[in-house]
Amino acid sequence: MEQFDAKRFFSFHTDLSVFEPATDEEKRQQSRMRESTSFFRDGMRRLRRDKVSMTCLFILLIVALIAFAVPPFYPYDYYSTSASRSSNSTKFLKPFEYSPKEQAILEGGGEVFPHILGTDDLGRDYAARVIYGTRISLTVGIIAALIVVAIGVTYGAISGYLGGRVDLVMMRIVDLIYSLPDMLIIILLSVSMKDIFTNGPLAGSPIAKFGPNLVSIFIVFGLLYWVGMARLVRGQVLSLKQQEFVLAAESMGARTPHIIRKHMIPNCISVIFISAALQIPSAIFTESFLSFMGLGVSIPMPSLGSLASEARGHLISRPYLLLIPAIAIFLIILSLNLLGTGMRDAFDPKLKEADK
Repeated sequence: MEQFDAKRFFSFHTDLSVFEPATDEEKRQQSRMRESTSFFRDGMRRLRRDKVSMTCLFILLIVALIAFAVPPFYPYDYYSTSASRSSNSTKFLKPFEYSPKEQAILEGGGEVFPHILGTDDLGRDYAARVIYGTRISLTVGIIAALIVVAIGVTYGAISGYLGGRVDLVMMRIVDLIYSLPDMLIIILLSVSMKDIFTNGPLAGSPIAKFGPNLVSIFIVFGLLYWVGMARLVRGQVLSLKQQEFVLAAESMGARTPHIIRKHMIPNCISVIFISAALQIPSAIFTESFLSFMGLGVSIPMPSLGSLASEARGHLISRPYLLLIPAIAIFLIILSLNLLGTGMRDAFDPKLKEADK
């Protein structure tokens, strides 16, 4: 092929000899494209930059680690201690205080693990009861959030996608559920289920260990507390079903369950994720409140609310018995709320431009 003279005056070809190749550093400076990332990774990147949310997440991890990992290695349980319950010397021990029997063991060269937070009126190790109570409260919050997400997401997605009369009837059912008194239903369920758990078919079953009060709380969450999640998901689905990708799926013959499962719910994942994170502290507070009123976990199983309720009579003489579970409830609920707020800000697509 004939080569053109680069120095020819009337040539329109560029003389490449007057240019120098760009270095790697200059190429990197000219690169303005962000690396490819997913929605979840992009949200987590912004969440990690939120110091408040990361501090709350660290606190929750520490609390969860203590609640779920420490009990197998802790020498005391929540219903008895190493000393005899009938001995008055083991009642109301102060933190790191030993009873006369334990002091005798220590003087004889033996080893006794100290009562880190003392003991209660029955000689039970209070640290063990707080640890187990925190485990119960966290378990209740997580299970309740899963129940709310499972029912609310399914119900809201179906109502929003089908629309029309189906949506009208389903939303009137939601309005009806909103008007039901949850506390009254919990009391009625607790009373009616007590015989089932003691003398009925569920007597001695693993579910009976939770007690009728706690099971009734789960039932009420499954019956009443999912309506808020359903409304949020319905609103998202109503806006999404007008998008082109939904029309494309319908034109290809995709069935309604497939569209809801593969297109609607994945595009609502940010709302679901954030609402579930905010539902956990709400469930923990509800359980703590009911346990404080005597409608929560069954004796001798502790929860943070029942521990606070038992310590009311000793507020003047031993205020730490009330302050310890109250501080635990405060830290858990505050951390979850602040983490949920940080997740909402991190995973909200509308805040991406403001974040730049």
